[in-house]
Amino acid sequence: MLARMSEAAALDPEDRKIITLARSARARNGVPEGAAVRDETGRTYVAGTVALESLALSALRTAVAMAVASGARSLEAAAVVSDAEKVSDEDLAAVRDLGGAGTPVLLAGPDGALRATVQAG
Repeated sequence: MLARMSEAAALDPEDRKIITLARSARARNGVPEGAAVRDETGRTYVAGTVALESLALSALRTAVAMAVASGARSLEAAAVVSDAEKVSDEDLAAVRDLGGAGTPVLLAGPDGALRATVQAG
């Protein structure tokens, strides 16, 4: 319990916000993953997994697509809430395409606890 408290205290409030938004999207939509990205102006874009017969997108790729469609020119950070143990290479590539290789990607569990922070590159 102490590790989680100190971890949460050490996490930037804006990064905590995108984890919270991603967690909410996952729970609200009943999907395997929720994601949120923050663009260069501080705007956030939130998405869940898309699973249609003709279209399948991870939550993170959907959030990146939403940012692009809304005119974002770059990303400051991204967050994914999932049961997965790591962020997929395809998701990292999408973040890298818009945000650059150094963009942090936060991976949190369904409880919102940060599991890992990786760079998109």
